[in-house]
Amino acid sequence: MTTTDPTRRSRLSSLSSQALAAGVLTGILALYIALVAFGNITDFGTNQQFVRHVLAMDSTFKDHDLMWRAITSTALQDTAYVLIIAWETVAALVLIWGTYLWAARRDEAFARRVSTYGLLMLLLLFGAGFIAIGGEWFAMWQAKAWNGEDSATRVFLLSGVALIVNHLPGSGTRSGEEAPTT
Repeated sequence: MTTTDPTRRSRLSSLSSQALAAGVLTGILALYIALVAFGNITDFGTNQQFVRHVLAMDSTFKDHDLMWRAITSTALQDTAYVLIIAWETVAALVLIWGTYLWAARRDEAFARRVSTYGLLMLLLLFGAGFIAIGGEWFAMWQAKAWNGEDSATRVFLLSGVALIVNHLPGSGTRSGEEAPTT
């Protein structure tokens, strides 16, 4: 599309850069969670031990007022781990799809919607799952060796930034539409 109106060209350029930023951030998180899921599938035992220790609360302060929360059944621990891997895999696929949609530049609203679903999946996993449930309910913050709160917080924050960029004002138009002016 060629235009001689500098204001319109600036708006189109701005939309393109916002779409590019949203697509790149979505792509980075898609790559990250795909690698995490792949690693957990191909090297099942490493993070299996992490999940087992966190759920068993065996590296916490062992406060008797908290230890009733511990899950010591390896079957339940492994079920939780498999569910985490399944969630990671689905999130990776959704984010890969979102990245593809951003790159295809056919319908930014649809790319935004798909990316939002994947990013919300990461926020739920890392925020509710690892920070809230793992960190607080199972007192992971007390553990030195089996504490994943810092890495969960990094992914949670990056996912939040990507979600914000996906929803910046002015980036809500479909490909080929003009952004509203104020």
